[in-house]
Amino acid sequence: MHRHFKIYKPYGYLSQFITNERPRKKKKLLGDLGNFPEETMSVGRLDQDSEGLLFLTTNGKISAEVNRNKIEKEYYVQVDGKITSEAIEQLRNGVEIGIHGKTYDTLPCEAFVLDERPEFPKRAKKIRDERHGPTSWISVTLIEGKFRQVKKMTAAVGFPTLRLVRVRIGNEKLNGMDAGEVIELAEFSY
Repeated sequence: MHRHFKIYKPYGYLSQFITNERPRKKKKLLGDLGNFPEETMSVGRLDQDSEGLLFLTTNGKISAEVNRNKIEKEYYVQVDGKITSEAIEQLRNGVEIGIHGKTYDTLPCEAFVLDERPEFPKRAKKIRDERHGPTSWISVTLIEGKFRQVKKMTAAVGFPTLRLVRVRIGNEKLNGMDAGEVIELAEFSY
């Protein structure tokens, strides 16, 4: 019987359970957040400095299925500066980014400015404050997931990412979870 979990991956954690680094060099891993079955793996990844919704499962076929079926992933992104409507339009239409030394044109996506600043748990590492200039919060929804794609996209339109939180995968939402919180799911649905 497979087991499935949703977690709020906190800032500073790697999206893996073991590391090949010897010694571990004080890296924080998902396994530190709970008592998971030995064969648990993450479905997709979030960078060490990104946070938010992540699925864990003991069923290896699910990760490939989620990626193959082009499931929507929504991110709330705090960017440096007061983002312009032109930059939002560029994000929507797709932008050119670099992936492993090659140029890549991102697919069109959903993007818009959030009317209100979202409420998330305090982050372990402080983000610069408003004294260093304004910031904006935007929503970006993708059906692809290239290496650090959202961060590269916002940088490409002139508004570097300061904080990135994945709030939705398919139909499953973060829904006010606390950083590090783990919820076991009766079944895996997206």
